[in-house]
Amino acid sequence: MSPIFRNVTMAYLIFLSAVLGASLYAGIVVAPITFNTEAIFGSPVLSQFQEGMIMTQNFIKLSYMVTLSVIAVVIYEGYKYKMGERDILTSISFFLVVATGLMFSYYYLPDIILMQQAGEEMTKTQLFLDTHKGSEIDFKIYVFALLLLLIRNFKKALR
Repeated sequence: MSPIFRNVTMAYLIFLSAVLGASLYAGIVVAPITFNTEAIFGSPVLSQFQEGMIMTQNFIKLSYMVTLSVIAVVIYEGYKYKMGERDILTSISFFLVVATGLMFSYYYLPDIILMQQAGEEMTKTQLFLDTHKGSEIDFKIYVFALLLLLIRNFKKALR
């Protein structure tokens, strides 16, 4: 591996690790705190709709990182594929990162924002609940695939 490509690989792995960390932090720390303000402060501070609006702003910002990660994955993994470095697990995780990352940023998030803009009553409908549940599942698959891609690339980089 050339020194330039080794540096690009390290930058790639650091960036994907940062995206993975931000994604996990949003789901494990930020969401539970945002949606449990009553338990934290002892009295209702925000409605569930307001808490959802706050989380949406967090996920909008996170979607920028997700989109950048998709671009980075396509460029880096595409180059490696072209150079003949292929394996089935990396290919599967590559596909899942790209597909679920794009679905999160450009399908689920805009739909959720649109429904929130329609008002609090819209966020209580089954359509919203199903869309929200789909986005949660999609994001979990994205995080798992990103982790798998990181592990595969760390193993290859350490050879």
